[in-house]
Amino acid sequence: MAYDKFDVLTSTAYPLPTENVDTDQIIPARFLKATERKDFDINFFRDWRFEQDGTPKADFPLNKEIYAGSKILVGGRNFGSGSSREHAAWSVYDFGLRCVISSAFADIFKNNCLNVGVLPVQVSAEFADTLFAAIMADAKTEIKVDLPNQTVTLVATGESESFVINTYKKDNMLNGFDDIDYLKNIEDEITAFAKTRPF
Repeated sequence: MAYDKFDVLTSTAYPLPTENVDTDQIIPARFLKATERKDFDINFFRDWRFEQDGTPKADFPLNKEIYAGSKILVGGRNFGSGSSREHAAWSVYDFGLRCVISSAFADIFKNNCLNVGVLPVQVSAEFADTLFAAIMADAKTEIKVDLPNQTVTLVATGESESFVINTYKKDNMLNGFDDIDYLKNIEDEITAFAKTRPF
């Protein structure tokens, strides 16, 4: 498996209501020279999380102790715009997040997330506002993301919305597969089919 299987996730969440968060904010370009997938958790939102001397910015939501350990980030509209760098999705996963919820995603970022085990959940703007309000009122607010049933629920009130996901990507997320894992999983079928071909 390329990453941990995703089934049902219940967690508190980091709120980041800023709109148009681009991939250069998620992982600044100067950290893309790495030849190994290493330290992307440290450099996740590097310039928003840290001062130039490396001191954490106390007011940035991802640095606040009250949200520590959350597996979900609720982001503002148009999350993940900008360049196509896959490193942005890596940094989300390596920071410990398994799900990003927003009312709109950039398509490439959304697909990159699905390839590395981060579930992007698109909800209505109204429901995103409901989630933000709940988290701001109580940092211990829990959100349940149910991939098999494709629903996201505010646990305390039961308010819920469904979300859309490509069937192939859903199956891969449920099994912890990337595209290579998927092909390996059906290797016997591919071999059997190849033997039926005349060439």
